[in-house]
Amino acid sequence: MASADPLITEDPYARTAQVYPRLSDEMMDRVRNYGEEEAVAPGQVLFRRGDRRADFFVVVQGEIAIIRQDDQGAEELLVTHQAHQFTGELDQVSERALLVEGRSTGPGRVIRVHHDDLARLMSSEPDIGELIMRAFILRRMGFLYHAQAGVVLIGDPNDGDTQRLERFIIRNSYPLRTVDPQTDPAAAQLMEVFAVGAGDLPVVISPDRSVLSNPGLPELADHLGLTERFDPDEVWDVVVVGAGPAGLAAATYAASEGLSTAVIEALAPGGQAGTSSKIENYLGFPTGISGQALAGRALIQAQKFGARMAISRGAVALDCGVHPFRIRLEDDQIVQARAVVVATGAHYRKLDVPDYARFEGHGIHYAATAMEAKLCSGLDVVVVGGGNSAGQAAMYLSRHVGHVHMLVRGPGLSETMSDYLVQRILRSPRITLYPHTEVTQLEGDRLLSGVAWTDRRTGQTTRIPAHALFVMIGARPNTEWVADCLALDDSGFVVTCLGPGQTPDLRPGASAYETERAGIYAVGDVRSGSVKRVAAGVGEGSVVVQAIHAYLASLGRD
Repeated sequence: MASADPLITEDPYARTAQVYPRLSDEMMDRVRNYGEEEAVAPGQVLFRRGDRRADFFVVVQGEIAIIRQDDQGAEELLVTHQAHQFTGELDQVSERALLVEGRSTGPGRVIRVHHDDLARLMSSEPDIGELIMRAFILRRMGFLYHAQAGVVLIGDPNDGDTQRLERFIIRNSYPLRTVDPQTDPAAAQLMEVFAVGAGDLPVVISPDRSVLSNPGLPELADHLGLTERFDPDEVWDVVVVGAGPAGLAAATYAASEGLSTAVIEALAPGGQAGTSSKIENYLGFPTGISGQALAGRALIQAQKFGARMAISRGAVALDCGVHPFRIRLEDDQIVQARAVVVATGAHYRKLDVPDYARFEGHGIHYAATAMEAKLCSGLDVVVVGGGNSAGQAAMYLSRHVGHVHMLVRGPGLSETMSDYLVQRILRSPRITLYPHTEVTQLEGDRLLSGVAWTDRRTGQTTRIPAHALFVMIGARPNTEWVADCLALDDSGFVVTCLGPGQTPDLRPGASAYETERAGIYAVGDVRSGSVKRVAAGVGEGSVVVQAIHAYLASLGRD
């Protein structure tokens, strides 16, 4: 039974002093300035699983028990907070639903800091804020590592819908325990208890004993409490559409500089970068960092400063003929913004091969993370693509699979990939590079079982048994939702003042990242002429905030 998050290799709870720190007397006095001290009665519930915007509690006297429910509905004591310790984890700095319940074990006294005042406390008292935030992060990591307070997913790991659900839950840092009905002895008992048949799989089981059979992602996100609903009459200073590196950078800098900020994301934080197993050339991380870890840290930063996040609701239309601008989401919510940052990145490109669609989710992958590596452990795999993402995938997979067969249409890798990756691939005995090749045939019944490719110079075809094909051949921009509003280049990317053939003085005083519509900006991969690198996206997202300030000042906002 899989339980530990594959990205967390050591038990976070081992760092007890950081997970459950105690505030000094002097810190307690400062915390009192942001809340009220009050008495609590034995058994008093301070917050429940599923609550949003819960208050933050510091124990003065007595104890607060933190309780979760297991998949059978039974209560389990996770920890007891004692004097000078505090409640909360990462959901405390967001609008997401809480995973646990807090209950007083006896008579006592607490300092209650209301949800809206916690951000003020953490900002105004940076030493206390750092201590709180570190504890929140480690507590969530503990939930992920031990699969506590989350959900159970029962399903065939090779099934496309199981992978879709697992990927969504993992990338949104929600605790998950996976159960394979073919190999896990606990599966039959769970399925009997919850009256689940083979035709219902995959299913998601919550601690409240509710069962979702193969839900859509919006339904699942609502059930898990990941989504936020916005007041349609509220007008945000800036709405960032897309939570990749560029979007998260824009949200963090905007929120930290006092702008009311909302982020809209269709799937999960990180964008394409979030699927990278390791980014090694990002400044400040000499040993590398996974895309998901980088995105998770950025999301926490943005939320720490007050940015609000809407997950699983993509933008479908932008009305730029009115001001404030109006963004319509997939569920017909309307979000109003004085300024908009378009950071929706790009879709994965697909191969033009017979039966391709039939094997998507059944052997064809667009990311190489621990989840995919587990599926093809010890087996031969094929990676198609010559960019950095393909190179990172090949190197990561080579440590887990039997052999990596890497296909590129060109003569080699040097023109499209960073040299450090090229040299590692060429030296690896577990990777074979095939230049001038393209995939021409896919084989298998329900699951992919073989891949054939052809050398474009000689016409020779090679066929191997392979249960996984990783396609990383670039992307096309996610700009359908702005096509009626903004100018796009021939490839569909958003044209800005810094785009090809444009100059920063296209419009007097315009920002390099501003589109033809004043107050609407494009950053990151979605922008025409952008450098498709994580660091470049982060840079653009941070720099654009200065232009937004200037624009809002022209409206009389700043």
